Amino acid sequence: MPSAISSIEIVIECKDGYVLHGHLWSQEDRQASGTVIINPATGVLARYYHHLARFLVEHGYAVITYDYRGIGASRPPRLKGSGIRWRDWGEYDFDAVVRWARKRDASHPLQVIGHSIGGFLPGFAAAAPEIDRMLTVGAQYAYYKDYAPAKRRQLILKWHIAMPLLTWTSGYFPGRRLGWLEDLPAGVASEWSFRRAAMETNYPSHERPGLLARFAAVRAPILAVATTDDDFATPSALRRTLDYYRSSDRSIVILKPADLGHASIGHFGLFHARHRDDFWQAMLVWLQHGTNPWPAAVIHHAAPQNGIPLTP
Repeated sequence: MPSAISSIEIVIECKDGYVLHGHLWSQEDRQASGTVIINPATGVLARYYHHLARFLVEHGYAVITYDYRGIGASRPPRLKGSGIRWRDWGEYDFDAVVRWARKRDASHPLQVIGHSIGGFLPGFAAAAPEIDRMLTVGAQYAYYKDYAPAKRRQLILKWHIAMPLLTWTSGYFPGRRLGWLEDLPAGVASEWSFRRAAMETNYPSHERPGLLARFAAVRAPILAVATTDDDFATPSALRRTLDYYRSSDRSIVILKPADLGHASIGHFGLFHARHRDDFWQAMLVWLQHGTNPWPAAVIHHAAPQNGIPLTP
């Protein structure tokens, strides 16, 4: 008889004192074969990934789901004026979760599933070299020229014109009221709205070498997955993101919805439970063995590179 699945609420303190809230998922009375951290997309609650967490536990993993600072269970009493940035989600939040996970289990593999910005944030974390393997889904950092051409105008109007205007008038982005994801701290919305092509140029020049060095310190192999109908995670967006992980072996896979038996998937669909028997089963091959289950769908592969790129 399979062990019961346990979901325990956890609190994790970051190095700057901020406290995150999340869940540890595991099988009762059974040692996990490894730990998986699930990093959410921007403005998406951790509970969106709970079905996947349960699935991974059924297949022998312990799983950590959590809300970034400013989101869901980790939201402060007052979002306006909180000073929270996108970068903080990696530099402080993800960093703390990795350290917590390693303290809990130092002897088994630590892996990451990162959705959208959640696949880019690990590079900001000093603890990211502790990761053994990464699977990213639709991972990119919202540079507007990378959006799908057919939807680019619409997405720019929404996220790069309407969002900063609404953030300016409210002091934070009121996404929940609009049905546009969750509310976002002003700093997060600003980084999204005004993101430049080269990520590091969004920050002071004296900080850029250190940022690039952190990304280059990550050596975990990365399998970056997206679908042909993802308007955010186009091939150019995926490559722009993966190029920062220059010390990792990294591959890009683009899947057609029809190949998974669906008419459409988009930026969020692969985390729906309807993909339990197709995408979720296949990704276990990567998590368990480090083998790409979709070799025919690879559009780009890069071997690890030495050194840190120069920055303007």
